[in-house]
Amino acid sequence: MIVIAGMVLGALWGAFRAARRGGNRLDIAQYAAVHAIIFGLAGLMVTIALARMG
Repeated sequence: MIVIAGMVLGALWGAFRAARRGGNRLDIAQYAAVHAIIFGLAGLMVTIALARMG
C-alpha cells in the first residue's frame, strides 16, 4: 500500500514540477514516470523496514 501511494504521489509531484518548468507533454510524462519510480522504491524500502520490525 505504501508503494502504491508513493508511486501516485511521485507521479503527481513529477508532473507538477515538469509543468511548472514549462515542459511539453512528453517532458511531463517522463518526469512523472521517473518520480513515480523513485518514490515507489522509497516506499518499498519503508515497507521492507516495517515488515522486518514487526
